[in-house]
Amino acid sequence: MYTAYFEKKVFKFKQPSGTSRGILTEKHAWFIYLKNNDYTKIGVGECSIIPGLSPDFIDFKSYEEKVNDVCNNINFYLAHLDELVHFPSILFGVEQALLSIQTDEKELFFDTAFTRKEVGIPINGLIWMGSPEFMAQQIEDKLIEGYRCLKLKIGAIDFQEELNILRGIRNRFSASEIELRVDANGAFSVVDALYKLDQLSKLDLHSIEQPIKQGQINHMAVLCKNTPLPIALDEELIGVVGKENKFNLLKEIQPQYIILKPSLHGGICGSKEWIEVASKLAIPWWMTSALESNVGLNLIAQFASTFENSLPQGLGTGSLYVENTIPHSVVRNGELYFI
Repeated sequence: MYTAYFEKKVFKFKQPSGTSRGILTEKHAWFIYLKNNDYTKIGVGECSIIPGLSPDFIDFKSYEEKVNDVCNNINFYLAHLDELVHFPSILFGVEQALLSIQTDEKELFFDTAFTRKEVGIPINGLIWMGSPEFMAQQIEDKLIEGYRCLKLKIGAIDFQEELNILRGIRNRFSASEIELRVDANGAFSVVDALYKLDQLSKLDLHSIEQPIKQGQINHMAVLCKNTPLPIALDEELIGVVGKENKFNLLKEIQPQYIILKPSLHGGICGSKEWIEVASKLAIPWWMTSALESNVGLNLIAQFASTFENSLPQGLGTGSLYVENTIPHSVVRNGELYFI
């Protein structure tokens, strides 16, 4: 039998971070602490949300009430994790707390080459939206830090300016030297999406995430069929529950890639389902954080390392905040290493 309680924390971004959905200045997270009867170990799991994106977040009051309900009835929810399928960020926190209490103080969830400190995980360097000058400075910083894969948020400033920024990188580095990914966060309209994909494809990009808003399945299927640039689904996967529904969605759209964020896409168990379904359809994937603190990032990185996946993952978010939790990993030359 277990008891549980929670603590809320607000993390401040070191600098305002722009997406097509707006500017992020802070990140809210609820930490679930799990205790066993003899109090020999306290497990911790992070429930982290992104307003406007997390399917289980309507407002702070109702979300915290749900976290409190889970803590008050923790043994029921541990025995019935399926009751949390529509609350993926809370499900992730519960899954992590349970894994955490079963480990020692090193929070070693999985035995992999990564956690044995034998290899690093290649990751992308995240470039936030902003003025061309701001984006250019971020790019220079990431190149100096040794990144070989950059992911640029696009869709908030003038499209031609974004093309110019990407063209500037490509003029200096070939696709074999620097892999470029872009993330539109659904910013393109159905009308102009194919034109913009064509323009972007001329710059030897690796892929684009979610070019149009989720929920337009027929339009997305047509785009994926005709696109000159590989498309990766991200937001499109949010809220899809059950292996059969996941299979049907991917089979209908036939994306070139999918991207998994456990806090958005069904926790650890739901992400495993996505990977199983994608494998059946021969759709490659990679995993990213949903801007969790180092607590959540630790589990996501370890979980990702349990699969044989050579694609750069989106796990370079540990340095976003003014005051983060204690890190379990460090970035060196564009790779994440367990410490």
